[in-house]
Amino acid sequence: MLHQHYMLCVHPRLVMRVTRRHFATRYTAKITSTSSMGRSLAAEVTMPPPLPIDNRGYILPRYDLICKATKILLRQHPQSTSTTLSFDDTFSDLSEYLQSLSITLTPLEASEILKALKTPSLALKFFQFCSSLCPNFRHESFTYNRLFLILSKSTSPHRFDQARSIIDDMLQHGIRGSISTVNILIGFFGTGEDLERCLGLVKKWDLRLNAYTYKCLLQAYLRSYDSGKALDVYMDMQRRGYKLDIFAYNMLLDALVKDEKVNQAYKIFEDMKRKHCEPDMFTYTIMIRMTGKIGKTNESIALFQEMLNKGCTLHLIAYNTMIQALAKGRMVDKAIQLFSKMVENDCQPNEFTYSVLLNVLIAEGQLSKLDIILKLSNKYMNKKIYAYLVRTLCALGHLSEAHRLFCNMWSFFNEGDKDACMAMLESLCLSGKTIEAIELLNKIHEKGLSTDTIMYNTVFTALGKLKQISHIHDLFEKMKQDGPLPDIFTYNILIASFGRSGRVDDAIKIFEELEASSFKPDVISYNCLINCLGKNGDLDEAHMRFKEMLEKGLNPDVVTYSTLIECFGKTDKVAMACSLFDEMLAKGCSPNIVTYNILLDCLERCGRTAEAVELYAKLKQQGLSPDSITYAVLERLQSGGQRKFGVRRKNPITGWVVSPL
Repeated sequence: MLHQHYMLCVHPRLVMRVTRRHFATRYTAKITSTSSMGRSLAAEVTMPPPLPIDNRGYILPRYDLICKATKILLRQHPQSTSTTLSFDDTFSDLSEYLQSLSITLTPLEASEILKALKTPSLALKFFQFCSSLCPNFRHESFTYNRLFLILSKSTSPHRFDQARSIIDDMLQHGIRGSISTVNILIGFFGTGEDLERCLGLVKKWDLRLNAYTYKCLLQAYLRSYDSGKALDVYMDMQRRGYKLDIFAYNMLLDALVKDEKVNQAYKIFEDMKRKHCEPDMFTYTIMIRMTGKIGKTNESIALFQEMLNKGCTLHLIAYNTMIQALAKGRMVDKAIQLFSKMVENDCQPNEFTYSVLLNVLIAEGQLSKLDIILKLSNKYMNKKIYAYLVRTLCALGHLSEAHRLFCNMWSFFNEGDKDACMAMLESLCLSGKTIEAIELLNKIHEKGLSTDTIMYNTVFTALGKLKQISHIHDLFEKMKQDGPLPDIFTYNILIASFGRSGRVDDAIKIFEELEASSFKPDVISYNCLINCLGKNGDLDEAHMRFKEMLEKGLNPDVVTYSTLIECFGKTDKVAMACSLFDEMLAKGCSPNIVTYNILLDCLERCGRTAEAVELYAKLKQQGLSPDSITYAVLERLQSGGQRKFGVRRKNPITGWVVSPL
């Protein structure tokens, strides 16, 4: 150990101040002389040894210093409501601590401190702070790498801009990155111009891509859904003798299959086996999905058997993929057989499994075999699966089969499924079985479910279309008594339903109930009432309601105007109809083809041929396409005097030829 001798003169008043200072490096000394006055002393000081270095000549980090600096940066302020000190206070304390020791951080020590600072904002601030500690401090590639790694785990929306700025800083200061730098950046950015810039850095820094770089690059192109460039990277790897692992192979295969690059997928699959990278269950599943999709069911079966022969443990996705391939090949019995084996091996089917089987049974006209599937999977049949099957069968129009399963579900389980009940209710209403729908609505509480307004509105709509007014009255009274409360849609449905059946008084009564409720009539409410009044002969009241609507600040829409124009036109008040049409245009409400058809029909019936032709020209100018009704009116216009002998289809509800609603 090298010893140097120093004479230290220490003033007594300074002794306490000196002893309070804490040093990271210890000094040893022995007293060699004293003064009789007590004012000075001489001591021999042993200097600390030089910092240790590793076998490559790099200074080893001082871990006591790293721990202390990290503690300062992460410590909590005792009098602050925030969890940490402000950046300014924290770095001021760190700077004071380092100056008290006359110590300069090394880049390796800075890197170790960065490693402990997991908060990206704090790490970035410390990285920038290092340069201010010492004029000679210079970040090296590994400190930049450490910061890039920290930013790659950040969720900040500014992380990409920050990384770009750091790259600029590296280039500005002439710092040459390593291939690890490029690998980190490729994984961080992944796509677009940033990826191309990463590749540019390889050339700028005269680096050589390694196996991991190729893997990062391959995955980056796959994440950006560019299987073509990913395949180019793979081919380049092959030429350079680099190999992929099973995970990367599966990613590449999956991308090629999704992009329907069948030949390339076959080649990669064969390469895997030649390069002694054994395909696993995921590999086979990908290939089975591809061969099944292109209709090569026998190849799918062969791949599945090969997978079994290799002892791969099958999971749900593998079974589902193979069942789907068999379904694509219309092999119903083989699909059911595999389903049986799946259940036997304690692999629980999910909704996708049942949907594939259900669709192939329906497509092949073998829905009766659904009972076989249900029996095979009896131990897995729960309320959720039953509900899914009921909803799916209802959606596909197989009401009787859905109803049978729904009844089974109702019998087997004490609690019902609201979605299944809703699907069943909608199907009953669509098929006109309103009595059964009302019965279900009344019994739903037996399974621990409560009815809601949507359920009631569904039944009201079906009853209104079939003009079953007595049932509407009874159900509405029950709803008001037992709940749920009607909403604006309920009132609108009822007004339209009563109007459709000619029950004007009932429609007005419901409208008045709506006005007295917590809801207020909207444009649709007025449209329903105006349509009811106009179509049932009370045109003055309909027009008055139209004015009332305007007074309340509601803007009439195309349905409002079309309804009134039709009502006035059918009662030979064509001038009023034309006036409403002009008003509609003036207020910026664009007529649709129905509006034009109504007014064309009115003008044609009263012999105002020139105006009808002019209106047709306006229709074309607006860019609307004439429909069959438009052409029927034009044909009557051309027939001239024979128009009164023409046979015209009447609306079964209003008795009128053209109706917008």
